[in-house]
Amino acid sequence: MGNTSINYTQMSDGAIVAHIGRFIKHTRTTQNKTQEQLAKAAGLNRWTMSQIENGESINLSSLIQILRALDCLYILDGFDYSEEISPLEYAKLKKRQIKERVRNKTSDKSDKNDQNDLGW
Repeated sequence: MGNTSINYTQMSDGAIVAHIGRFIKHTRTTQNKTQEQLAKAAGLNRWTMSQIENGESINLSSLIQILRALDCLYILDGFDYSEEISPLEYAKLKKRQIKERVRNKTSDKSDKNDQNDLGW
């Protein structure tokens, strides 16, 4: 799985599923586990493991169970994201904050004047 030159965008869905199956099989055999052992650890049956390793479709829950059993949940790090604001939106936000501070200072001054006004 160390090949980083794979262009997933040009692969069909079936080819990607087969690639995942090969990864699972490679990782399983590297860990010296049988399909039966991995299936049991993942809470699946051996037939399902065989189908997945042979490139058959897999549901997301099964994939997560298998990755957990293989101690490979680190793969999900690729799904991590952070909310970022564009520079233009940041500038607009800062401008709004400045306007609100000015507006609040103005209203604070008028409140103080109202408090000093004894109505005489």
